Amino acid sequence: MVASAKRVLVLNGPNLNLLGTREPDVYGSTTLHDIEQSLKDLSKNLGAKLECRQSNQEGQLIDWLHDARSSFDGVVINPGGLTHTSVSLRDAIAATGVPTVEVHISNTQARESFRHESVTAAVCIGSVIGFGKNSYALGLRALIDYLKATG
Repeated sequence: MVASAKRVLVLNGPNLNLLGTREPDVYGSTTLHDIEQSLKDLSKNLGAKLECRQSNQEGQLIDWLHDARSSFDGVVINPGGLTHTSVSLRDAIAATGVPTVEVHISNTQARESFRHESVTAAVCIGSVIGFGKNSYALGLRALIDYLKATG
């Protein structure tokens, strides 16, 4: 019997649509489209179905998290700057009960002090930070492993 493919939603928050041109010394030169394409290729190897979305609007991200309850097995999220400020996004992650992995391209602990605290991390199953674009792949692999281990 073949297990059904895990359905994963990848969410990207504010300003991540500017990857590739936004502060390349911090975020690199890879575009969000390139990251998403790489993740889609990886997801096939991992036996997962992937959908990627980006919004600069906090409410849209929250709505997508709510919808994930009935449509996805897990979420990989880069909340961008909302990581440090959005109690509403944190509450949405907690309320859905959908296993979520937080990812960040840069090492937030090595940056400005206001980036050292994540209000969303505590309601995620784990976080991957500081590995550049590879943070996404590592987060996706960890999520798929978690989903397979927990049924």
